[in-house]
Amino acid sequence: MCAHRVLSLRKSLFLIVLSGLMLSACESGNSYKPPPAARVTVAHPLMGEVTDAMEFTGNTQAIYTVKLRARVEGYLDKVLFREGDIVEEGKTLFVIQPESYIAKAKEAEANLLSAKAKSMHSETEFKRFTLLMKQDAAAQTDVDHWLYERDANRADVMGAEAQLAIAKLNLSYTQVKAPFHGKVSRRYYDPGNVVGHSEETVLAEINKIDPIYVYFTISERDLLRIRQSQSDRGEAVGAPPRVPIQVGLANETGYPHQATLDYTDIQVDPTTGTLQLRATLANPSNNIFPGLFVRIRAERPFKRQGLLVPEDAVAFDQAGAYVLVVDDQDVVSRRAITLGPQVNKQFAIESGLDAGDWVIVNGQMRAIPGKKVSPDKGAEVKESVTP
Repeated sequence: MCAHRVLSLRKSLFLIVLSGLMLSACESGNSYKPPPAARVTVAHPLMGEVTDAMEFTGNTQAIYTVKLRARVEGYLDKVLFREGDIVEEGKTLFVIQPESYIAKAKEAEANLLSAKAKSMHSETEFKRFTLLMKQDAAAQTDVDHWLYERDANRADVMGAEAQLAIAKLNLSYTQVKAPFHGKVSRRYYDPGNVVGHSEETVLAEINKIDPIYVYFTISERDLLRIRQSQSDRGEAVGAPPRVPIQVGLANETGYPHQATLDYTDIQVDPTTGTLQLRATLANPSNNIFPGLFVRIRAERPFKRQGLLVPEDAVAFDQAGAYVLVVDDQDVVSRRAITLGPQVNKQFAIESGLDAGDWVIVNGQMRAIPGKKVSPDKGAEVKESVTP
């Protein structure tokens, strides 16, 4: 009986304590504390020198390309180069069996000597009969005969000289030589084959790649903008733009090669709305081959002042480039911008920003448009964005 009273007393005490705790919780309530504003680093756009530049993609092309053809018929006798070599101008690359052409040249030379002898004899006879006719010792018909012989033999001499020239020319064609300093392809025929029996007998190809051409295109919009800029600066509109061209290969950083713009096409392609341009690039090591993809940067020869922001502050989406800015109430907003050329690790801003705007340069991932942030306007930020 006593144990039952003790158990009931303990149960009553537990209920009283539990009720007190629940009442205390209900009286105090739960209060929500918003998280602190995200900390970001902001800076004003800086004013600096901007060089207008445009970037393109293009490809390389040999300045000269020649198909080495067999211009006379005969057996291919010798191949005097290693495939893929750089060869000098005038080097003999192929020899086509020359013996028959040497014989034809000698035959033509002999015919010329015979024609000259006949011409000399007829000239002598014409003079002699002319003198005899003046002395009434020869008839006019004899003089006319030797006049005809003299003129006919002179014509034979001219014909023989032409035949000798052709024979010597054909003899020279038995040696196929490099027309310029360049890189020669593989041979298409092996020694022992008959070549030259048709115009399609191409023995090899040779490219001149020092210097080498770089072809690229410019859009109609950029072209008109450049022309307007030329007009505003008093330059002759229609003249090739006087801009340096910098070239970089696909595996290179930046634009280490310097080229010279030397040609613009005479009309805009109506199907693509582009104009073809060409630059000449020095290639003394012959390491740049035709057909390579290249990156091209063209800079204007003058500079201007413009607003600059760090490239890390610029973001992109489907609507284009934008930055995040903070207003006087520390509220973040998205600001669409128009980018100009890149200057080192900064972007020039053509429109969308003022010099007094606070641009978020660090902590963009923590900044949400429409929300407040805690901006840090420290001096170290200015140093980091100085060009």
